[in-house]
Amino acid sequence: MLNRVWLGFFLISMAAVVIRLLQGELAVLSQTVEALFASAKLAAEIAIGLVGVLALWMGLMRIGERAGMVAWLARITEPLLSKLMPEIPRGHPAYGSVTMNLTANLLGLDNAATPLGLKAMHDLQSVNPSAAVASNAQILFLVLNTSSVTLVPVTVFLFRAQQGAVAPADVFLPILLATTSSSLVGLLAVAWVQRLPLLNTLVLGYGAVLFAGLGALVWYLMGLGTDAIGAFSTNLGNGVLLALVFAFVLLAALKRVAIYDEFVDGAKEGFAQAVALIPYLLAMLLAIGLLRASGALDVALGVLATMVQSLGLDGRFIDAMPTALMKPFSGSGARAMMLETMNHFGVDSFAGRLAAVVQGSTETTFYVLAVYFGAVGIRYSRHAVPCALLADLSGILTAIGVCYWFYG
Repeated sequence: MLNRVWLGFFLISMAAVVIRLLQGELAVLSQTVEALFASAKLAAEIAIGLVGVLALWMGLMRIGERAGMVAWLARITEPLLSKLMPEIPRGHPAYGSVTMNLTANLLGLDNAATPLGLKAMHDLQSVNPSAAVASNAQILFLVLNTSSVTLVPVTVFLFRAQQGAVAPADVFLPILLATTSSSLVGLLAVAWVQRLPLLNTLVLGYGAVLFAGLGALVWYLMGLGTDAIGAFSTNLGNGVLLALVFAFVLLAALKRVAIYDEFVDGAKEGFAQAVALIPYLLAMLLAIGLLRASGALDVALGVLATMVQSLGLDGRFIDAMPTALMKPFSGSGARAMMLETMNHFGVDSFAGRLAAVVQGSTETTFYVLAVYFGAVGIRYSRHAVPCALLADLSGILTAIGVCYWFYG
């Protein structure tokens, strides 16, 4: 699948370049060549930026495992995850690392989520019967990450506040509804392909508890002021994070674990992982850079606008679609598109709000795929890409529907 996706990006980019050349836009040549070298530079910068944070979290996770905290956390979610990932043996460390990653994502702890996700991928790879082919458990894990399960997207609130929004957090509920839709569709898509037994008492029970907890939290947050929502989310995430770090170290010390030595050994693994990511990041960023520089995304947006106009539909959502089209490929690119939309149409306009909802409810699918699968040398992604893109599509369509519902 990845080989076909990569080739597809190149063919689409080449066609877009040829079309622009026929239209007399010779500047596309320099723009496309510049994108080639910029991609190489960006891949190295991202990998270098990950060195410190990967080393930090790999070291802390090593201490947490020796302290028994990760195994204790895994016991809470293992009954559910064992139904969703039946090939993972009971008691395996993967349950703990998967739980840690999903918790970090839920709390919006981006700096912790990625290294914890890479740790989870390595743990899942340890029971993968085919080293180069993604296992069912790895695919499910990746799709859950690309579907963006963040509970409160504080960064989106901050960008809206910087742009002068009257109520920066008024997109909270639309984002929550959209990201819930993308996560559910991603889970259902993988479950359908892998024939996972979702309709059983255990899975439904966990689902009921999760949605009850989310509902209670939403009810509480909706009673807070705009600024208080962001502050509560930030404090909650940071508090949980620090509590885990201190608990890891203290419990490990009580068990007479050589905490310094264990941290250093784990940090060494993090450093090696960051360096190993560069070729996989470069490959994906190169294809995405060509896609952007060639103007292919602009062509897709034009086709979409023509289709909507011919059907006589309300086309206000199209103004926010640059963010939606860019998000699966580039987080920074989508963020730039969102800010441009807010500046052009107004932060509290329909397009400005919709761009913010899309930004907060979907994830950079191909970046996550390159990083997570690249970390363990996966070359054949099987059904990961279509399931992840289906989740993205669901999140975008739900965002559009919810924004029409909330904002008219």
